[in-house]
Amino acid sequence: MGAFVVNAQSNAIKLNYLSLIVKSYNVQFEHAINEKSSAQLGVYFLDWSPSGLSTKFQGFALTPEYRFYLGDTPAPEGFFVAPYLRYQSYKLTDTSTSDEANYTNFGGGAIIGKQWLFSEKVTFEVFLGPAYGAGKVDVVSGSNVFNVGSFDGFVLRWGTTIGFAF
Repeated sequence: MGAFVVNAQSNAIKLNYLSLIVKSYNVQFEHAINEKSSAQLGVYFLDWSPSGLSTKFQGFALTPEYRFYLGDTPAPEGFFVAPYLRYQSYKLTDTSTSDEANYTNFGGGAIIGKQWLFSEKVTFEVFLGPAYGAGKVDVVSGSNVFNVGSFDGFVLRWGTTIGFAF
């Protein structure tokens, strides 16, 4: 039988600080399952009006991930590959007409990335990969056809996080 050793820090809470640019508050919790894998759940809240669109998005998303760590360092540190799913739920408001709708989207993708652990307490990570989502708009009031922009179809998911390991 082989020995199983996990970093003393097998959990991390992280913030995708670049998401603050688009008024999204994106937090992840990662737990090392074993030496080479971890599970992560991301939750984000969005309150955003993209430039060029008259649609305001307010709501949340959930992103469960399963990470495969590829290097010699035990999870949650090192290079990783991660398939994921994503569920999104938003209230849409047309800022020019006050029309409203509900929007739900389900999709997924895969990312590659690297996570560093500094002083056994601070995490820093970068990631990148393709994503696909398909959504449905249910108009609540008005007759507007809402533009959901890049929320539907193929997009590039990328980011960087900073966090605390414990």
